[in-house]
Amino acid sequence: MPPRRKILVVLKGYPRLSETFIAQELLGLEKAGFDLTLISMRRPTDKKRHPVHEEIRARVVYLPEYLHEEPIRVLKGLTAGFSKPGFKALMKRFLADLKRDLSRNRFRRLGQALVLGREWPDEGEWLHAHFIHTPASVTEYASILTDTPWTCSAHAKDIWTSPDWELNEKLGSARWTVTCTRTGYEHMRTLTSRKEAVHLSYHGLDLARFGHFAGERSDRTGSEPDDPALILSVGRAVEKKGYDVLLRALALLPADLNWRMDHIGGGEELAKLKALASELGISGRIVWKGAMAQEDVLDHYRRADLFALACRIAANGDRDGLPNVLVEASSQRLVCVSTEVSGVPELLKNGENGLVVPPEDPALLARALEAAIRDPALRKRLGDAAENQVREHFDYHSSIRQLTGLFEAEWQKAS
Repeated sequence: MPPRRKILVVLKGYPRLSETFIAQELLGLEKAGFDLTLISMRRPTDKKRHPVHEEIRARVVYLPEYLHEEPIRVLKGLTAGFSKPGFKALMKRFLADLKRDLSRNRFRRLGQALVLGREWPDEGEWLHAHFIHTPASVTEYASILTDTPWTCSAHAKDIWTSPDWELNEKLGSARWTVTCTRTGYEHMRTLTSRKEAVHLSYHGLDLARFGHFAGERSDRTGSEPDDPALILSVGRAVEKKGYDVLLRALALLPADLNWRMDHIGGGEELAKLKALASELGISGRIVWKGAMAQEDVLDHYRRADLFALACRIAANGDRDGLPNVLVEASSQRLVCVSTEVSGVPELLKNGENGLVVPPEDPALLARALEAAIRDPALRKRLGDAAENQVREHFDYHSSIRQLTGLFEAEWQKAS
């Protein structure tokens, strides 16, 4: 086996409660023997941390989030950049990008790359970006500047909101890129001649953290006002999660059906959603719980009767890949009701291990929710099948083995 190199992992922000799939991967790579340093483009905004964050040993280095906040650090990066072997090539690439994307954001990524190039923590020998939009821009610029090879993990929003020309450039210069859904994988392969350098790698789940739930699920049917069916949804209040569609679907449920919904997550649209719930006359049935740590979310999975997430494609093209919360809920034998967007059908098959409807259709979503609420036997059958699917095909160790093989193949070629 070739010697493993020091990897600088560039992240948009760290730690983030909504990105447990990244933290899980980082921990998995550390356990596989990789030496990581985390390079974060933003400081954390979440007040809580998941247990997985406490287990990751890697040092975290924060780049200037905004260049004007640390001008001396940026100026030192620029001055040091003049003597780097790839400075001229970097400026040529930056100016070409700037012609196609004349934005303050483009200058920020250059400045962050110059700071990274000067400070170069822990004698990094490889660069890896999580997300193919802005983190990959910083990573690719730093790669050009320092002549250090780079690789990339692409996910969802970053793929679908990036222009094709930019994806083509990055897919051409990264040694390889992995992504977590077949739809993203197939889309990126249409944008590059290096199809062999694009790989499909599902994140999977750390099944040790999400062990088998042996408890009894309730037999609620929504018929008892004092014992309503409990719906759970976990996700940020942002457009692509479709919470307005879910609320409208809930408002369409029959008057004789007794239900309550817990929502876990933050997000900029929370106030708007609460106002919509009030307008629809269902605010008294919804509890907005805010962000929670992973162990608390697990407890909610185990107490709920069904899980709902109305994923959609946002106006700017943003969409989920395969929401990790659907994998988590399924691992706990909790039936999921969701939509046919991106990677969701890669996990859930309608009528086999979940209920899946077209997006943007509150009436069809309401019908699926009602079916699950009224039929405990259906919930049990679909929930059991969903758990089997996760435990057979979504164990994150397979993803870690795949990434390990990809890294080591590159290092074998280099040595």
